[in-house]
Amino acid sequence: MTRKQFWSDPYQTELLTRVRRVEGERVWLDATIFYAFSGGQESDSGSIGGRPVCAAERQGRDIVYTLAPDHGLQAGAEVAVKIDWPRRYRLMRLHFAAELVLELICRQAAGAEKIGAHIAEDKARIDFALDQAITALLPAIAAEAQRLIDADLPIASAFSDEAAERRYWELPGFARVPCGGTHLKRSGEVGRIALKRRNLGKGKERVEIYLLDE
Repeated sequence: MTRKQFWSDPYQTELLTRVRRVEGERVWLDATIFYAFSGGQESDSGSIGGRPVCAAERQGRDIVYTLAPDHGLQAGAEVAVKIDWPRRYRLMRLHFAAELVLELICRQAAGAEKIGAHIAEDKARIDFALDQAITALLPAIAAEAQRLIDADLPIASAFSDEAAERRYWELPGFARVPCGGTHLKRSGEVGRIALKRRNLGKGKERVEIYLLDE
């Protein structure tokens, strides 16, 4: 099992670890700070032993990294893992903003059901089934999300079941939400956001989330 240091400290940008296993282009590590796509949050960008990571994927409780065919790494070698911090931080900010918005949508739009999500570096999106357009509710949802962000509340993130690697984030007095992503320490780190509605067709809505302070 890969030890996932990005849960212990999502702000860590470099890590010394060892290669546990190598199969051609695929590499397994003892520990990692390099997040792999999960729950809609895109993988980090970065390097292992100075070699760019081409892909990162979950394999059970392991994370497998794909490098260039000529990477030359061998099992037992000590390597430095480095991530693109500006990208990671944007993903963390957009991820938490999207989680807030989703929670508010589910509270204010009766019958809303999440059917998809994607958190990229430029924007986040949430897709949900709903029989009515979300347009009329969006200003109130945006205002409440921004209020919670501006309150600069502490964000707790921990295991609900460590053996099964189930985690959650919690905003005091607001919600506890199951999520295995990388999370901010405080809601105020998100900054200013904007929401935009997209119509995906009958009974389907999409809300896009953007950061405004950059």
